[in-house]
Amino acid sequence: MSVRAPGLVAYVNARLLDPASGLDAKGGLLTDGEKIVEVGAGLFSTGVPDGAEVIDCAGACLAPGLVDMRVQLREPGEEHKESLRSAGEAAVAGGVTSMVCLPNTQPAIDDVATVEFVARRARQIGLAKVYPYAAATKGLAGAEMSEIGLLSKAGALAFTDGTRAIRDAQVMRRALAYAATFGVLIVQHPEEPSLAGGGAMNEGELSTRLGLAGIPAAAEAIMLERDLRLVELTGGRYHAAHVSTAEAVALIRRAKDRGLPVTCDTAPPYFALNELAVSEYRTFAKLSPPLRSESDRQAIVAGLRDGVIDTIASDHAPQDQDSKRLPFAQAETGGVGLETLLPVTLELYHNGHLTLLQAIGKLSFAPARLLGLPAGQLQAGAAADLLLFDPDHPWRITPEDFRSKSKNSPFDGRPVQGRVLRTVVDGRTVFSAEV
Repeated sequence: MSVRAPGLVAYVNARLLDPASGLDAKGGLLTDGEKIVEVGAGLFSTGVPDGAEVIDCAGACLAPGLVDMRVQLREPGEEHKESLRSAGEAAVAGGVTSMVCLPNTQPAIDDVATVEFVARRARQIGLAKVYPYAAATKGLAGAEMSEIGLLSKAGALAFTDGTRAIRDAQVMRRALAYAATFGVLIVQHPEEPSLAGGGAMNEGELSTRLGLAGIPAAAEAIMLERDLRLVELTGGRYHAAHVSTAEAVALIRRAKDRGLPVTCDTAPPYFALNELAVSEYRTFAKLSPPLRSESDRQAIVAGLRDGVIDTIASDHAPQDQDSKRLPFAQAETGGVGLETLLPVTLELYHNGHLTLLQAIGKLSFAPARLLGLPAGQLQAGAAADLLLFDPDHPWRITPEDFRSKSKNSPFDGRPVQGRVLRTVVDGRTVFSAEV
């Protein structure tokens, strides 16, 4: 059963960060129930409204709650790895107020009933909001298109085969063309399957030295090249997920320069780590796509800085210990990311690559705008989905402390700066840091 939001709440002494309007100023914010009613630099200069609850932000940053557009929730089907509840608890601890979940559950999210189940279950839990992607092809098999019109009407935000590339060019062409008639997005895992098959890490000198089969950077570029030609052919909206290579950034830059309806995201591992993290056969750093070379990592940072890469997503992929504590080639791919999304992204700010407003924008307003969600901004009438954080608070990532059921973080032991102090969803405080 959901809990009603309180009445008037005044957030005072805050550093307001609103990427939608460019606001970065000291001020206050007033909510009433589930909505923001007023926000501004001069707010509360004459006092707070009578009867309002007062939350003193003590100079901390007050921003829109984060919108994570790539999360694997594992429910239904693999609740031992993650559930909607444990993912919700991890999300709000990380400042995430809206999650968009991949359809690679068991069964796959490829029919109206499963779309509605996910949305209904998330509402019952009452933590972070959850919006589903639907499968682009039935059963994620890559052969027969899903009912894009019906699923979109039922609440699916976009269409993807999740961690699998849509390998058949004719199927991708039809999906792009059909989705274009509904104005919805096709999200691709850009990796040529026959080149990537059997690979365990980035192909190069290190993979040779470790004796591991590699996945060439060209696997990403080849799939993107094909898809961008299909976008040109169909006019469909296309989004490349978790880009990881310099060549991918260059391809997407050229496509945008030509006016194609193309967007992309990346995830923290691809701008904060490189392939050296898998040295000593460290399976928690085995990801899909794999961690790349240092030059690729630098290209991802540059793509974020110049705006070619639109958004940052956690790419949260929980795995149980039995799936990870195996020989490197046999271990499952993926890392959890909900609770490390903010602090690792803030490294881009601390290192001078992005302003604080730009970094928060990549995590909130940009993905919300891309997916048409009513989120990611501080303005009157908007949902009171808020994040209060200290961008400078130092701590060390300790997966044992995660709320997520799974602990497979590639950032285990990493020192970071940036602590979530409070997370608010529809006016309700759903997470508050211990003092």
